[in-house]
Amino acid sequence: MPIFTYVGKSKRGRVLKGEIEAADERIARIQLKRKNIEVTKLKPKPKDIFESISFMQPKITKKDLVIFTRQFSTMIDAGLPLVQGLNILSEQMENKTFKGMLKQVTKDVEGGSTLADALNKHPRVFDSLFVNLVAAGEVGGILDTILQRLSAYIEKSEKLKSKVKGALVYPIAVLIIGMLVMAVIMVFVIPVFQEMFSSLGKGLPALTQLVINMSNFTKGNIHFLIGGLIVFIWAFRRYRRTSSGKRVIDIALLKMPIFGELIKKVAVARFTRTLGTMISSGVPILDALEITGKTAGNAVVEEVIFEARTSIAEGQTIADPLSESEIFPGMVTQMISVGESTGALDAMLEKIADFYDDEVDASVSALTALMEPLMMMFLAGALGPIIIAMYLPIFQMASAMG
Repeated sequence: MPIFTYVGKSKRGRVLKGEIEAADERIARIQLKRKNIEVTKLKPKPKDIFESISFMQPKITKKDLVIFTRQFSTMIDAGLPLVQGLNILSEQMENKTFKGMLKQVTKDVEGGSTLADALNKHPRVFDSLFVNLVAAGEVGGILDTILQRLSAYIEKSEKLKSKVKGALVYPIAVLIIGMLVMAVIMVFVIPVFQEMFSSLGKGLPALTQLVINMSNFTKGNIHFLIGGLIVFIWAFRRYRRTSSGKRVIDIALLKMPIFGELIKKVAVARFTRTLGTMISSGVPILDALEITGKTAGNAVVEEVIFEARTSIAEGQTIADPLSESEIFPGMVTQMISVGESTGALDAMLEKIADFYDDEVDASVSALTALMEPLMMMFLAGALGPIIIAMYLPIFQMASAMG
């Protein structure tokens, strides 16, 4: 449907500017008149030449989603109808991609669809967790409360994710810089030393000759090395997308000496936070476990969660299959068992999630402190032999002259 930009005046004489969607100009004027706006200028909005190119459109971030969820919750709590609230939010949304999506959601709701079904048509933004919680809120008449819990959950999840990313940024950055420095030395610096050493007319030390040979190989095959690296990254990503590849890589990550424990703590925090939010919102336990498993982010953790779901379907507890895995510590399974027996599982899960959020924070701080000396040792081990190899002939020459 065409979009028109307008300039008009309100009853009090205030100048208003904005956009309106209508079948034609006449309908647009009628709609504006109903809003008590006296139109002074109305014209079709020029089309964006990049509108049809999806990757050039602004991405919908988690921050956009949190702001939308919190504002929508406030509007519903104030008594505004769904359609009116969605209309207001879509009009004031600055992100063009999100704006168009919200308008489509509004149309679907106006056409008789439930809010959950309308959101479910956009799975890249509104995942199964979001949609199922909204559906539970609509059925239970507590949509405002559900949206508040959702906004808090998304904020805490993103905070947890940012902590982990922060721990990985430093070592990855140092590793990339170290590789680039070594590539520059091998391709540009060592050949200069090689020319200087060849003029001496003497044999070179074994370490120096080895480094020069490595430099010649790198310089002569730089295109193949870069191409091989690109192919390796592409093949790794393809393998990661397969179910077997994801499982193998996730098992390897959990067994890593430094990062393995951090990944386990993140998995526990994410599982307890998600499951606790869904149970407290009225989602049935089997559905909650299925959604939690799908959003676990780790194939091994997902298998453990689905085993717990099967256990409950057979009349057993959640804690038993979790205690048999190596992911969930004994303290966690015991607290879950207490929560099940007392009927306060959702509250217990929230307490575990808060505790493990703090654990992740402490682990990230310790990991960051540990990474600095480890990265310094890595750079010294990688660049030190090269520097020594280049200076050995100079030391030999100086001793011969002495």
